[in-house]
Amino acid sequence: MKNTVYPLAMLTGLINLQANCYSQESAVKNRPNIICILADDMGFSDLGCYGGEIQTPNLDRLAQNGLRYSQFYNAARCCPTRASLLTGLYPHQAGMGWMTNADLGTPQYKGDLSKNAVTIAEVLKTSGYSTYMTGKWHLSSTRKDDAGISDNWPAQRGFDRFFGIVGGAGNYFNLNVYSNNKKYKSPENFYFTHAISDSSVMFIDHHFQKEPTKPLFMYVAYTSPHWPLHALHKDILKYEGVYEEGWDVLREKRLKKQYEKGLWKNEINLSPRDEKVPAWISLSNEEKKDFARRMAIYAAQVDAMDQGIGRIVSKLKDIGQLDNTVIFFLADNGACAEYISSGNSKDLAGNLANTWESYRINWANVSNTPFREYKHWIHEGGVRTPLIVHWPKGIDKSLNNSFVREYGHITDIMATCLDISGAKYPEKYNDNQIVPKQGTSLLPHFSNQKNGRGPVFWEHEANIGMRDGNWKLVAKTPENGTFNPANLELYNILEDPTELNNLAGVYQVKLDSMFKAWEAWAQYVQIYPFDTREYNVRTKASKQ
Repeated sequence: MKNTVYPLAMLTGLINLQANCYSQESAVKNRPNIICILADDMGFSDLGCYGGEIQTPNLDRLAQNGLRYSQFYNAARCCPTRASLLTGLYPHQAGMGWMTNADLGTPQYKGDLSKNAVTIAEVLKTSGYSTYMTGKWHLSSTRKDDAGISDNWPAQRGFDRFFGIVGGAGNYFNLNVYSNNKKYKSPENFYFTHAISDSSVMFIDHHFQKEPTKPLFMYVAYTSPHWPLHALHKDILKYEGVYEEGWDVLREKRLKKQYEKGLWKNEINLSPRDEKVPAWISLSNEEKKDFARRMAIYAAQVDAMDQGIGRIVSKLKDIGQLDNTVIFFLADNGACAEYISSGNSKDLAGNLANTWESYRINWANVSNTPFREYKHWIHEGGVRTPLIVHWPKGIDKSLNNSFVREYGHITDIMATCLDISGAKYPEKYNDNQIVPKQGTSLLPHFSNQKNGRGPVFWEHEANIGMRDGNWKLVAKTPENGTFNPANLELYNILEDPTELNNLAGVYQVKLDSMFKAWEAWAQYVQIYPFDTREYNVRTKASKQ
């Protein structure tokens, strides 16, 4: 597919661009450009450089010439992670303890990005950066979005230009897209993943023609590979037959490849196949064919995203900006085990635009190799994400293709952007008192130093957790259930990253101490009361 096959100039509201000559002399010489790329519902092991068989040569190349993190954490769900990434706060402090579909009655669960938080874009603008966003927002009240109320959309939260969607998901081939606050119907021959990539390239192109000495911050928020399973036929063809080996074989292969990549310093135990997933050999031939097709489409979605990232990188290289650009790549949560099946057609071999399907827990278990659990939950499969950082001018070249072994947290992205840009985090913004930032800069890691990262905490749907040094406290709460401290688990993550050896009964003092620390944090960010009602019940009971 050509780089621009749709009338994206219309969609993004761009003016006619004039050809211009680029030179290294006219480029930014000091403050780096910053591009943060976020994947949606992608598992820990899907990328080639994290053990996957999916073809991701562009991301693999960024990893080879940069850093990979072996222990980086998100917030277990799309809205909370996005809020935390952009503000440097815990999700509850940014008003996003749950989802945008409901206001649950407290500021921590308002479902609308708090005005007592600032975004990276808002802060960097005060330091002379131009700011751009493409892709999925999902940080403003769904009810307000439906009414066209744009007070909390990207253009109102610090971004000079925005192309994408304000909601959380959509048909990749046919959906409403926004240019700043204006809504458009997608044109023919449209595929949202490529539209995000192409718009990103156009924004970069336009910026350095218009303001060649000014740094940019760009947030590229793909919906790939979030359901529905929508991909281009040419990309799906690459994966025909690849997944007929089944999930049992592929989990073993991915772990083996992770060892080969150096992801694990010591031997680890692969978590058992999820008990809800049958053995591959027990399936009928028809079931095997259907599931292999599902994973092939999912792989094609990741592949298309990687293609677009390659175009972004090529543009930066062509205009002499790649060396002076910090690129972050990570995912918003672990793989998604949700059972989705509500389209007009169930035929995944035909017109995918008529389908609304997911790859289900069967393949999510593979995507999260070697961990257990998924999106929603605080076990490693829900919260551990790949993080690739590429910055030729800022990362010691001797560290290229190496792993950072210290753990980090999604709040650390804001702190790092402040550190490398020289921007100052405000106490007040637009007459609103701003919650102090919570993250720790990753910059020391770029020269092989420790950054002194302290404890990190989680809560989502009464699933709780805390990481402090090598130790992790975690508990899973069932939907419509009640949080019970008796369900607390304790793991030495350094020795047992797949959380198979619960030490809660062995180190009771450690367990109690960590839970007290978690409770103190919960009071600090005002988490209570817990709400475990199912999704639709919460939405209907919303105070919005």
